[in-house]
Amino acid sequence: MTGSVLRIGAAALALALVAATAAACTADAPDLTSDGSVPGLPDEAWKVMNEPQYANARWMISVSDLDTGEVLIDLDGDKMAEPASFVKSYSVGAAWLNWGPDHQIVTPVKHTGDVVGTTLQGDLVLVGKGDITLGGRTKDDGSVDYTNLDHNDANPLPGATLTTEDPLAGIDDLARQVKASGIDTVAGDVVVDDRLFQGELAGESITPIVVNQNLIDVLVTPGEAGQPATVEMTPAVAPWRIVGQVDTVAAGADASISDPESAQHGEITIGGTIAADSEPVLKVFALEDPATFARTAFIEALGRAGVTVSSDPVAVNSTAKLADTESVDALPSVAELASLPLAEQATYIMKISYNRGAQTYVCLLAVEAGKDDCSTGMEEVGRIWSEAGLDIEGAALVDGSGLNGNFVTPENAVALQTIMAERSDADRWKATMPILGVDGSLAEVQPDSPAAGHVFAKTGTLVGGDELNDRFRLNTKALGGVMETESGRNLAFIIIMNQGFASEIDGVFQANDDVGEVAASIQQHY
Repeated sequence: MTGSVLRIGAAALALALVAATAAACTADAPDLTSDGSVPGLPDEAWKVMNEPQYANARWMISVSDLDTGEVLIDLDGDKMAEPASFVKSYSVGAAWLNWGPDHQIVTPVKHTGDVVGTTLQGDLVLVGKGDITLGGRTKDDGSVDYTNLDHNDANPLPGATLTTEDPLAGIDDLARQVKASGIDTVAGDVVVDDRLFQGELAGESITPIVVNQNLIDVLVTPGEAGQPATVEMTPAVAPWRIVGQVDTVAAGADASISDPESAQHGEITIGGTIAADSEPVLKVFALEDPATFARTAFIEALGRAGVTVSSDPVAVNSTAKLADTESVDALPSVAELASLPLAEQATYIMKISYNRGAQTYVCLLAVEAGKDDCSTGMEEVGRIWSEAGLDIEGAALVDGSGLNGNFVTPENAVALQTIMAERSDADRWKATMPILGVDGSLAEVQPDSPAAGHVFAKTGTLVGGDELNDRFRLNTKALGGVMETESGRNLAFIIIMNQGFASEIDGVFQANDDVGEVAASIQQHY
């Protein structure tokens, strides 16, 4: 175990959220019934919240009836708490309020110079506009594809899987359009313009050009015991290649695969062992220079489409010779790729809790306000929610993804969901949320409960370490959204648990189900 905080936005670890504990019985605690329970809170929930690993934790719960406005449960609803990835409801929700669920981003390919015959006597410029899927996750029906445990979380969480779509589908589409425009040869350079905004999250850059979520997927498939495993890299883009070897060991044997690393550009190192009877293991390598990767991927796609490019395909991308962004936007377009609608992009972010995707929309809100610094986007998030009627002093946010340092009151979180529930597109917003026991980061939480399929909520997880006691610290488990109760009522709710502890990793996973059980008990009780 490590003392560093795990900021897991998705899947198994991010499945739930929490609420209360015996520690609520303090001088500042809310009114309790004579038996020490919380008014309106089902006994089943109270029992879960008083399990030993929550003895020193703090639970906060707020539940309101969306139709009548009645507050059904209030456990420290006016106190600030860390909600982890529930924060995405604020950032993605602000984008939804600002642009609406049908909003699309158009990624263009511009050109400088003239086209003489079939030769471009100038440069092709792929302009990044913040499309977080760039055609690489679009299903045949036009909806977004995702797996319940997404590749973004493959390194910290075992069991992540890939979707079937080609991550370069959008890049290939743009290349084919260039060819169809009449260009067979590019005499100049190919440049990716990534200047729309600048930002970072937890040490990783947030960029307006996104190919395969700016990851290289490394899939390890076992062979026969004693033989090397098969290691496949997706997408395969020069000059990247795998260095090192994973060996296959006997079925049932302990095995471990290192996270991919790169000592020098173009080489991904991976090693370790995999059991012969193991399912394929997915690992990911995060790109430090997404623009250069996208440039090479685009040049290779142009080649597949029949367009010859004279410049070095693996050279470092440089925007130094480009005109200012307004001048580039005014250049002629030879290709355009429309993104999935915001409703589908939001579905991908919310279902699997995609941190960088949520932060990208904060950056895009900054751009909308005429800024290129992503940090100014949070001011826009606040302005949008304030204009929508939310008291933004009930939240103190530092990013759009839900890392350490974000705080909300449960009352404020419920007020946010109430605003969204009153919109004409409320059902579409609800559909972006993980569904208890069904999909996304709630797929494995309470799947056999009668509440499964009736709770639509964003998860949140922050896990740290307690070096002194060699245990895990459950900094935050959270779950907030809406539910359809057993009797047919429509409720907005949030459950937040801060500072639980677990001696083993199994206790962290148990917390997922515990928070889900609290939510399920509320759904059944009302």
